[in-house]
Amino acid sequence: MGAPPGYRPSAWVHLLHQLPRADFQLRPVPSDFAPREQEYQQALLLVAALAGLGLGLSLIFIAVYLIRFCCCRPPEPPGAKSPPPGGGCVTWSCIAALLVGCAGIGIGFYGNSETSDGVSQLSSALLHANHTLSAIDHLVLETVETLGEAVRTELTTLEEVLEQRTELVAAARAARRQTEAVAQQLQGLAFWQGVPLSPLQVAEGVSFVEEYRWLAYVLLLLLELLVCLFTLLGLAKQSKWLVIVMTVMSLLVLILSWGSMGLEAATAVGLSDFCSNPDTYVLNLTQEETGLSSDILSYYFLCNQAVSNPFQQRLTLSQRALANIHSQLQGLEREAVPQFPAAQKPLLSLEETLNVTEGNFHQLVALLHCRGLHKDYGAALRGLCEDALEGLLFLLLFSLLSAGALATALCSLPRAWALFPPRNPSASCSGSRLSEPLLPARLEPASPLRSFPGCRRRPH
Repeated sequence: MGAPPGYRPSAWVHLLHQLPRADFQLRPVPSDFAPREQEYQQALLLVAALAGLGLGLSLIFIAVYLIRFCCCRPPEPPGAKSPPPGGGCVTWSCIAALLVGCAGIGIGFYGNSETSDGVSQLSSALLHANHTLSAIDHLVLETVETLGEAVRTELTTLEEVLEQRTELVAAARAARRQTEAVAQQLQGLAFWQGVPLSPLQVAEGVSFVEEYRWLAYVLLLLLELLVCLFTLLGLAKQSKWLVIVMTVMSLLVLILSWGSMGLEAATAVGLSDFCSNPDTYVLNLTQEETGLSSDILSYYFLCNQAVSNPFQQRLTLSQRALANIHSQLQGLEREAVPQFPAAQKPLLSLEETLNVTEGNFHQLVALLHCRGLHKDYGAALRGLCEDALEGLLFLLLFSLLSAGALATALCSLPRAWALFPPRNPSASCSGSRLSEPLLPARLEPASPLRSFPGCRRRPH
């Protein structure tokens, strides 16, 4: 029962946690989760910087390839009538790159959904924990107010009615002291009352960040899908303007893909460090933010036999006091009511108040046990360290596939451009050779020239 129910660090957590880390001076950094330490921050930034390095190398490779293609092509022999070679290779390389990009889009949608599900599970667990803590505070406040009202009204009235019998008045005053003691003990059970940080605030912050993260990734996925569709459309229609627009968009999405890859890699590595041993960090952070004692936090976060219930003494004293009050009221009812009939009404009201208090007390015992809040803690860890981390890894794969597909497409589009037929009818009718189209249409075997709108055969 020491670990959160149902949570064990996954293989991905162990694998990422074992990766070496280094700061900006390339000195080894421990893999313990310490986001406030400068060396650890530098290690995560260095992981993200690897994606920046990949982006720079990709842009250099694309630039060198395009310069070589534009400036170092061999001159075409005069009078050559055969189309430039490699049209089929260019076609299939473009199509293959776009298919890989479409597969990456599917992986990205799945990863985004998994990450969103994990964060939703985290938020739900936090909201349930907040409901439990609010219920404890509400029950304590309601019970203390009920007991205080009983002390001010029914017990005061009972003492006035029984003032002729000293021993009966002493019994009523003993019941008063016991009631006040129960109220004092119960007040100490509302341990989260007045705490500056609540799970509700954390859940709202997580939901706010997740909403914008989800929206950003959906826009990126839709943008890449748009690039794929319009690039295929530009190749099919052999439209140079569409190719120009898609080249610019592909370059933009390539930069965004590498940027998201760096952010995902750093987040996944940091999350694996947290998920490998979350108890220590969560205990220290919660104690720092709330000011609660380590005994209370250890009881709820660890929930094992080695940590005793910090409220057990208060609960035991309250239970004994309630039992004493109940026996004292029964004794007063037996002895006082036959002599003082007016004492029956406050005694019945006190019995009803005592029954309500005992019912609230049993609810408090159940809510204060570590099982409920510890279960919420385990659900939050499973959502964050299993679903959300898995989704991040799928998003990382999506970014990698997208970057590779877009880089390939950017290198293939200039060759496709060279295979497009000229759009000027006068150039086609002046006897110049038409370039071989990227996606050639069927031609009539007997026609020596392709038909082109506005063309006429010249008489010999």
